[in-house]
Amino acid sequence: MTGRLTAVNLGAVTEAEWAGDASGRSGIDKRPVDGPVQVRFAGLVGDFIGERAHHGTPDQAVYAYAEEDAAWWAAELSRLLRPGNFGENVTTCAVDVTGAVIGERWAIGSALLEVTKPRTPCTTFAGFWGIPDLIKRFTVRAAPGAYLRVLHEGEIGAGDPVEVVERPAHGVTVGEMFRATTLEPDLLPRLADVPELPESIRAKVLRRLGAAGR
Repeated sequence: MTGRLTAVNLGAVTEAEWAGDASGRSGIDKRPVDGPVQVRFAGLVGDFIGERAHHGTPDQAVYAYAEEDAAWWAAELSRLLRPGNFGENVTTCAVDVTGAVIGERWAIGSALLEVTKPRTPCTTFAGFWGIPDLIKRFTVRAAPGAYLRVLHEGEIGAGDPVEVVERPAHGVTVGEMFRATTLEPDLLPRLADVPELPESIRAKVLRRLGAAGR
């Protein structure tokens, strides 16, 4: 399956009361840039990250969101949403981000990325949009976008094809993982045997399964 990048977006420094960083600064306001962007193991060169405890780790070096899901929100809210408004580094077209399998590998430009987990909505996101109940609405919609780790550094740019070059057989998707860790805990056992699951998530899943006696 091959889609493409609509945009590559880098975070601008935003100072606001709703910013989650202790300094009151956030990089959620990401904006499209022209030309190729270097992708490193820690993320995109030039991208400001405010909360490094929750963003920018190797398991979430790059955040992808589909323009098709953004269009749904634009219609739902009757507002214009440009690429980067979800805080995403890359906006995709014709890529089933919610249906991407955990551990799926994407070749983009000269970089190789691996899908790791869904995005969890936070108060910074709600504050950026100015919608107090956005976390609840975003969770119910269950189209969270996907975090990716960088397996091979390189360069990417708007218009680059997104080629799925490998897909694990376990079949657990970004959407299923998101639902399992939010509103559908009965799906949690499906996650326990996913070898590509980030260790921080695996520990939480096993802890919750143990507490539930599963």
